[in-house]
Amino acid sequence: MWWVTELFRNTPRQPLAEQLRPSALDEVIGQQHLLGPGKPLRVAFESGKPHSMILWGPPGVGKTTLARLMAKGFDAAFIPLSAVLSGVKEIREAIHQAEQTLQSYGRHTILFVDEVHRFNKSQQDAFLPFVEQGLVTFIGATTENPSFEVNSALLSRAQVYVLQSLSDSELEALLQRALNQIEPHLQLDVAAQATLIGYADGDARRLLNLLEQCANAAHSRNISQIDQDFVGETLSVNARRFDKGGDAFYEQISALHKSVRGSNPDASLYWLTRMLDGGCDPLYVARRLVRMAIEDIGLADPRAWRVTLDACDTFERLGSPEGELALAQAVLYLAVAPKSNAGYMAYKAARKFVSKDKSRPVPMHLRNAPTKLMQEMGMGATYRYAHDEPHAYAAGEDYLPEGMPRPHWYQPTPRGLEAKIAEKMAFLRQLDAEAKKDQNRE
Repeated sequence: MWWVTELFRNTPRQPLAEQLRPSALDEVIGQQHLLGPGKPLRVAFESGKPHSMILWGPPGVGKTTLARLMAKGFDAAFIPLSAVLSGVKEIREAIHQAEQTLQSYGRHTILFVDEVHRFNKSQQDAFLPFVEQGLVTFIGATTENPSFEVNSALLSRAQVYVLQSLSDSELEALLQRALNQIEPHLQLDVAAQATLIGYADGDARRLLNLLEQCANAAHSRNISQIDQDFVGETLSVNARRFDKGGDAFYEQISALHKSVRGSNPDASLYWLTRMLDGGCDPLYVARRLVRMAIEDIGLADPRAWRVTLDACDTFERLGSPEGELALAQAVLYLAVAPKSNAGYMAYKAARKFVSKDKSRPVPMHLRNAPTKLMQEMGMGATYRYAHDEPHAYAAGEDYLPEGMPRPHWYQPTPRGLEAKIAEKMAFLRQLDAEAKKDQNRE
């Protein structure tokens, strides 16, 4: 048995993911939109001319593998750096090594920086002169959007390639390769394989790590048949990809918000559950729901605000998992509620106007006059008390600063309560028009 002989090895056994790392481009599983015939990275390999690039994609999709294959394909030296562990000192050492390699062996160097988004601006700037000189070909790997995380100067010198999570069929092919080449003594039934693939969540490295855990557990119990129950007993995982603060985090929040705005209760509930399942703070979600109620529903259904605020309070009292049901109910309410962004748009327009406008004085008739001097100055003298007027409305009265045109920022929609608001505003505008006619006759 191989696990007995492993006890007498002088060197540690490589992880399964490392053992199965492709040694040729045709062995790579996935990324056919980049590696298929005539596709960008395939063409780059076949050209024989390396160029700097950023490989952007989730974990376990082959970013490091592709960088290593490029070095091999272009017969270049390969210097890997991790932005988590490295600083300017390590960058300088890598550049010095690249210079020595070029002078001593005439070989070009591919400088691979994993998690490049973790380098600050000065660290990223340190690469620029050497990339421009052509001393190194820079390849950065990132799980975050390079538009936000990579300096524009460095980004302008590198082609961005977007890598995708592996599909279930691609993960299945990888699993079969691992079983055939590394673990031929193991047999996984269909349900067990499906469970592992589901846990992997599009991450090839994760799939192989999970398989390795199952294999080690099977070896320790001297069994070769693995079923779904065994996988469940062996693995204790939260398999969903939800990097708090990363792209997946904001993408799922965006999906939840847009599903609510699109009045799709099932999709809204799905993204809420995905976020909670992935470990997102439920109170953070609750705060976002309040924002949705204000921004996308507004006065079309003011009860939506209260529903979401009550859901926040309920979760704080009950905690998880019971309190999560309150969040689910709130999401469903928001999804089916009438939608209006009229209040949101009106506020944005008002803010934009005020930020650019001069400081207009308050009209005299709207000012308070608590002292005799202020009364003598005419403050508040012509103010009309709305409650003393017909319909509790001072028709024709102006409440804006003198000389300011009526902006009409708030335009209620014909949905929900705002339909009634629109009718009321139309009636009041009619009263204004009649009052002005009377003033003109006088």
